[in-house]
Parts: sequence; C-alpha cells; structure tokens
Amino acid sequence: MRIVFMGTPGFAVPSLAALINAGFNVVGVVTAPDRPAGRGQQIQESEVKKYALSKNLPILQPEKLKNPDFINELKSLKADLQVVVAFRMLPEIIWNMPVKGTINLHASLLPQYRGAAPINHVIINGEKETGVTTFFLQHEIDTGDIIQSASLSISDDENAGQLHDRLMELGAEVLVNTVKLIENNNYNSIPQREDEIIKFAPKLTKEFCRINWNKPTVEVYNHIRGLSPYPTAFTTIKDKNLKVFSSKMLLVNNNVAPGTFESDGKTFLKFKTADGYLELIDVQLEGKKRMDIESLLRGFKIN
Repeated sequence: MRIVFMGTPGFAVPSLAALINAGFNVVGVVTAPDRPAGRGQQIQESEVKKYALSKNLPILQPEKLKNPDFINELKSLKADLQVVVAFRMLPEIIWNMPVKGTINLHASLLPQYRGAAPINHVIINGEKETGVTTFFLQHEIDTGDIIQSASLSISDDENAGQLHDRLMELGAEVLVNTVKLIENNNYNSIPQREDEIIKFAPKLTKEFCRINWNKPTVEVYNHIRGLSPYPTAFTTIKDKNLKVFSSKMLLVNNNVAPGTFESDGKTFLKFKTADGYLELIDVQLEGKKRMDIESLLRGFKIN
C-alpha cells in the first residue's frame, strides 16, 4: 500500500516515524514551505521536513494546495492512502484522490473539540479526559467517520505542553493500528454523533490569551495551564505584558477587587480573582527571559 503523509509541526513527526518503523511504504511527504522565523528571520524547515530528509523521503512543499502543478505531482505518487496529521485543511480534489481515502489524526475524542486547538481547550475547560481519534476526511472539518480512538486522563496540574507530548505518542500508536486495519480492509468506520452538545476548539487569538481576573480562581488557573508553554496566558503590570506559565491557587476570598495584585517585592506576586488569589510561579516579563517569580522581583520593582 502506497502512503502519502501530510504534516508540518513536531506533533506529526512520531506518527510519520511510527509508519516508517512499522514497515509501511511512505512514498511521499507533503509539508509546509520553508519560512523565515525567529529574531534573525532565518529560513526554517518544518519538523516533518527535517525528519523526511533524514529518511530520504520525497518531499512536496506547495504554497497553494489547488496549484495544478502540485496536484499533478501528488497524483504521480499514486497513493492508495493519504495520512494527515497536523496539516492544513485540504480541498476535496486532494482528500478524494486516493482509492482508500484520506485519514486524519485529531487530538481529541471526536466529535468533541473539533477545531485547531483541541489540546489547549480541553485543559482550559477543565476536562478530566481527552484522547485521539482517527477518521476519514470529508467536506466539513473534523466531521468524518471515525475509525479508531483512544483516551487518557488529564491531571489537575498538567499543562498543554505536557498533554501535547502524551497525545503525540498515543496518536502515533493509534495511527499505525488504523493504517493496519485499512490495509487489511478490516475496519468499521462509524459516523460521528451529532445528538449531543459539541464543544469546539477554535484557533487561539492574542486577546483570548489575556487573563480575565474577574473569573473564578480555578477557571483562571486552567486558562493559564491550558496556554502553557505556548502561546501563553498574559496579564499587564506597570504597563508591561507579563506572560504567566504556571501559578498556584489560593482560595482565600476578601473584598479586594479582581485584578488587584499584592507582593512583598521579594518572594511572591499574587493577583486577586473573583473568589480567591492566584500566586504566579513561572513568568516572563516583556523584553526579558522566562524566570521564576523571585528572579523577576529582584530586577522589577513593584510597589
């Protein structure tokens, strides 16, 4: 079975590696074009491209997926199956090309948390469980028939980065099992249920990352860990943005207005929420490096 793999970030690399290690015939890799990144704007290759180069796999990097030259090049690979992990939304002419279809690995238990940022939103919403799902692509995003899924629990102090890494490994395992089932025509795909209230996982905007201290303590706590380490929740102090990577809940209520901060200027900095406080642990002040709160307070004087 000839397989074309489509993916870009680090999340997709273990899935591609797992397919290779399982002996599947990956005949091509489609990934994002090289882009300038970082302070020096050096040209950067995607993590998937770096891995594909190490395995001498043919690589396609289309700017536009409907470009006729790309479509013809993709057709020439004669894929029986296309596998998508953390890539762009595909036009029908692409996902409908292989005889066995195109499958996607999604980092949630579909139909819940359809969208671009499921790992972040499950933590932000205080979920205790999530997982991964493989499904066949169709017109509406993340709505195709489910092939396989697997779940795992979310701990109360886990952040998005930690959950990302666990789902990345679980996803690679489920993907290989799914491809084996498809290769042997031994699967039963199931339509997604639409008779329940569905939570979505839209793209994260900068304004969404701003901390709302008027919310209950646990909601702000979940918001911070759900955006850590990237893109990171932030607040404003002394006219500077302060990214917050981790915090500690202090469920002590009083009549102080939400958003008010308190500090001894040396060891702690805490903000009032609707029903308590959050003590900041790991932060990054605008223009500075990431550091613990004591290091911040040594160089940033707070009255």
